[in-house]
Amino acid sequence: MIKKFSNFKYPKLTMLILVIILAYILFSNPSVQNFISNLGSLSYLGIFIAGMFFSFGFTAPFSAGFFLILNTPNIWIAGIIGGLGALISDLLIFEFIKISFKDEFNLLKKTKIMKSTGFVIQRILGAKITNYLVYLFAGILIASPLPDEIGIIILAGLTRINLKILTIISFVLNTIGIIILLAL
Repeated sequence: MIKKFSNFKYPKLTMLILVIILAYILFSNPSVQNFISNLGSLSYLGIFIAGMFFSFGFTAPFSAGFFLILNTPNIWIAGIIGGLGALISDLLIFEFIKISFKDEFNLLKKTKIMKSTGFVIQRILGAKITNYLVYLFAGILIASPLPDEIGIIILAGLTRINLKILTIISFVLNTIGIIILLAL
C-alpha cells in the first residue's frame, strides 16, 4: 500500500488533502465541537487557543462560531490575543509547507498547465500586477475564516515571501478578521 502511494506524482499534496478530509470528519464530531465551544470558560487563554484554531481549515468554522458567540468586554484585546494564536498556527503551517512540500511545488511549477497559465496571466496583467494579486488573494484567505492553509500554501509555494513580512501580514489580517467576528 505505501509503495503504491509513493508512486503518485504528488504524494505529499495528496496526503495533505486526505488529512484535511479526515480532519473535517473528525471535527464534525459533536464532542470535538463541544470542546471548542467550551473554550469560552478559559477566558483569554481560550481566545488564544481559538485563534490558533482560526488558521486551520477544518477548525476555522468552529473558531469563527466561538468568536461570534463570545461576549468579551474588550474586542480589541481579544482580537489581538486571537491574532497572536492564529499567527503561531500560520507560522507552523508555513514552515511545514515550505520544508516538506518544496520538492512537489518545484515539480508542479514545471508542469505544462502551470507554465502556460502563469505565462497567460502575466502576459495579460503583467508580472507586478500578477504578483500583487497573488498576495491579495492569499491575504483574503488568511483574513477570512476560510482555510489559512490555502493562503499559506500560495505564499510558501508560489512566492518568495520573507518570514518577517509573512508574520506581519498574518498577524494583522487574522486580528482584523477576528475583531470583525467579535464585533458582529
